[in-house]
Formats: sequence, C-alpha cells, structure tokens
Amino acid sequence: MTLQIKKLATSPSRSGRKLQRYNQGFRLVVGCIPYRIKQSNKIEGSLIEDLEVLLISSQKSSSMMFPKGGWELDEEIELAALRETLEEAGVIGSLEHKLGEWIFKSKRQELFHEASMYPLLVTEELDVWPEKDVRQRVWMTVDEARQVCARSWMKEALDAFVCQRGQRADEPRHHVDYSCAQVIMENHY
Repeated sequence: MTLQIKKLATSPSRSGRKLQRYNQGFRLVVGCIPYRIKQSNKIEGSLIEDLEVLLISSQKSSSMMFPKGGWELDEEIELAALRETLEEAGVIGSLEHKLGEWIFKSKRQELFHEASMYPLLVTEELDVWPEKDVRQRVWMTVDEARQVCARSWMKEALDAFVCQRGQRADEPRHHVDYSCAQVIMENHY
C-alpha cells in the first residue's frame, strides 16, 4: 500500500463530489493526526511530552487543522485517510486504530459531515506533494496543537489520541483520568 500512496505524491489532489460517500445525508470524511516521537535518551515508553503532531493550514486561511477530506466510493477508509494526509500534509506513515467518529457542520455550507480520524505515525516527510503550494505544515507539541487547532471536533480527536496513548499532556503519569474513558466511549458508536 505504501507504493500505491507514494504514487499519489506526484498526482494532483482529487476534487469534486461525484465519488463522495454519504451516510444518511452526512458527507463522510476521514483524516489523520500525524505524529512523531521526538528523539530522547529515554529507554522506556514515550510520554505525551515526547510527541509532536503535524498540523496544516487551511487552503483559504491561516487556520490550522489536521489533514482530512472526503472518503470516496472507490477506496477503503484506511486508504482514504492515507491519501488525504499525503495530499494535504505530504507525509506517509503507519496508520493506527481509528480514534472515533465526530459529527460537525461545514463552515462554508449548511451540510453536516461525519468524520473518522486515525493516528498516523509518520515515517517519511515528502519534499513534494499535491497541495504543497497551498498549505503550510507545522510540527508542534500536543499542547500547542490543542491551542491553535481551529476546529473543536479536531481538538476532541486530539484528546482521544492522547487518551489512546495513555496520558493527557498536562497530567502526571500516575494520575488516572476517567474522562479519557468517556472521550473514547463517546467517539466509538
């Protein structure tokens, strides 16, 4: 699948809605929270403070968000997540278990969307990708991402990612946060 995704790097982004999937009137979108683990001298597992996530700018403004876009009829959901992330952010990696699903209203249209989000452990950053000329990409800490992400539902997805990793960024390691269980349960229906 990686070779299939890499071929997309030199192709233009998909556009249009004729292959778009819908569920009971909701446009289905899919995206990723691309992340990497900062190099450290720690031998044990990584903490949230060791993670950086990748946000991209909107095409039409400087708003920051995670890569996402339409899930189309001719592809599996995982391939759509990888494709959208490559097209918008220019990264490739290892897709992990789905974080959940969120319903949100489009900012430009009176249309509701159902979004599925996945963590993506980034293994390669491309120098050339389809939307390089219309987007900026920025690596930042989880806390920085929570502050600058323009979409509230994406902040919820980020919280689900942090919970899936096992610790909230602003809490000591020994603290059990029962809201993490709530975040995960709310987004798996």
